[in-house]
Amino acid sequence: MRLKIRVTPGSRRAEVGGAYQDALVVKVRERAVEGKATDAALAALADALGVPRRAVTLVHGATSRTKVVNIEGDDPTLEARVAALM
Repeated sequence: MRLKIRVTPGSRRAEVGGAYQDALVVKVRERAVEGKATDAALAALADALGVPRRAVTLVHGATSRTKVVNIEGDDPTLEARVAALM
């Protein structure tokens, strides 16, 4: 499944939830330096969805706050979890 996320680097705590336009909001503590915020966002998203980190891959937006990720797994289950987080 493909999912659009909006990464907010430099937050006080890491959390996944809420919506920004049509994207799921992922807040991370790491700053946007050398891809650290992106890596942290992918890990936080994997944890929130209950999938291994290797199941979440970046498709588009490496240097943008809005990113598109691919998540491997059971699509109906993932869609339900994403809907609950938004």
